[in-house]
Amino acid sequence: MKRKKKIILISLIFMLSTSLLSGCAADEDDQVFVYGDTTFNLENDEADVNPHRGYSGWACIRYGIGETLFQYSDTMDVQPWLASEYDRIDELTWQITLRDDVYYTSGRKMDAQSVKECLEHLIEVHERAANDLKIENLAVIDTYQLRITTKQPVPALINYLSDPYGCIIDMEAGISEDGNVAGTGPYQAVEINTDQGLILERNENYYEGMPSIRKIEVKTISDGDTLTMALQSGELDGAYGLPYASLPLFTEEKGYKISSCETSRTIFLQMNFQSEIMQDERIRQAIACATDKENMTDVLLAKQATAALGPFPADFFDQTDLKSEAFDLETASSLLAMAGWKDSDGDGYVDQNGEKLTLRYLTYPSRQELPLLAESMQATLKEIGIELHITNTASYQDILDKGQWDIFAGAFVSAPTGDLEYFFTTHCLKGSSKNRGHYESQELETLAQQMAMSFDEKERTKTALAMTQTILNDHAFVFIAHLKMSLVYKDSVSGLTAHSSDYYEITAKLSKKQIR
Repeated sequence: MKRKKKIILISLIFMLSTSLLSGCAADEDDQVFVYGDTTFNLENDEADVNPHRGYSGWACIRYGIGETLFQYSDTMDVQPWLASEYDRIDELTWQITLRDDVYYTSGRKMDAQSVKECLEHLIEVHERAANDLKIENLAVIDTYQLRITTKQPVPALINYLSDPYGCIIDMEAGISEDGNVAGTGPYQAVEINTDQGLILERNENYYEGMPSIRKIEVKTISDGDTLTMALQSGELDGAYGLPYASLPLFTEEKGYKISSCETSRTIFLQMNFQSEIMQDERIRQAIACATDKENMTDVLLAKQATAALGPFPADFFDQTDLKSEAFDLETASSLLAMAGWKDSDGDGYVDQNGEKLTLRYLTYPSRQELPLLAESMQATLKEIGIELHITNTASYQDILDKGQWDIFAGAFVSAPTGDLEYFFTTHCLKGSSKNRGHYESQELETLAQQMAMSFDEKERTKTALAMTQTILNDHAFVFIAHLKMSLVYKDSVSGLTAHSSDYYEITAKLSKKQIR
């Protein structure tokens, strides 16, 4: 009888041990990563993960859903990704060889025909991509070779194919009503809620091996303080877009890690040339002279940025010859006086014909530092007698479209493709999609045509320098700061690394230690 009881007891212990071990194994295979992000929202033109819509390609590539034919190294050099190599046959013809081991999350194998279908749809529906790529024809050479013929020389074609809109998706599977797609990445979206977040599940057939994280919950948290508290409380495993002022709270002693790098994300002011008051160059120049970049970067941006001369960071090319307005309130006041604006009634604001000089300043809240910079600009411009009315709204696009603004402050990655042409084609030319101020310069248009035809890197850099000086001379933009990118996460997390392109965040390398 005693022996029987002993056997039963041993069996129970064995069963319990097996249950515990299997429970641990299940836990290892049931990891969930919760990620806070400020950018997945309509405000940033990231309403879904469809790369063929607006700037939603950024969400597609950031969250590991889509991949492009080529990608950028840490030093922003182009290297193969879904492609294995390319050959420029002549100025208009490029031949791309694809990997032969990639499947879409739909189950379809990626080949030249599927990539052709994707790029054809892209240039049909995405105006910016069509203008960048200038594709005349796409032809399948064999199963894994695609030939691209352009309408005119496009020296930066491979760079443009690395833009998030170039994520390769399965058009046979289609694009769902909520903007979901079948990509080739380590994750696929199973739930999409604009302005709230999305849920990702791993791609178990990913060509580089199955990711260790089973499920990822991305939460859109646009308010900086709320995002900070969510990470502190343990609600989040990691976060992108924390206010710079919050970074000192997350130390190794407290169980956190920070991955940071320099980027070309630039904060700048854009002037509205359709506003009557802003058509006076002396007003635009006065604003440039009254922008205290050093104070903004040191104090408001907590030294997590560097003061900007133009759209590109100093390490992109030699910018010592660039001439930009220095911070000088006396010169700014003189410029206003030359334009006929003086404080005639002693109220501290300059006026003309009985009207105060009042400017409409537009910005948005999801980039945490922009509202703070607006208040700084308001205080500084008051010193030279300009009244600044600030509108800080997620619905800024409506105001831009209606032209009811004088100065627009935003943040934009000026060279996400590693090529200097990108900023000018998106912001400064007559047909640019983000030329919100309707700025026009024949000199700039001529230089842009020259750059578009040149395959010589030294010539392209020289032209970019001349183009930068042109927009600075016209005071069409005031460039304030180049920002660092920082990802903050618990020390149980690894494989979450900041990248200078600001593209790659969620990858197959992401993992999370189990805490028992």
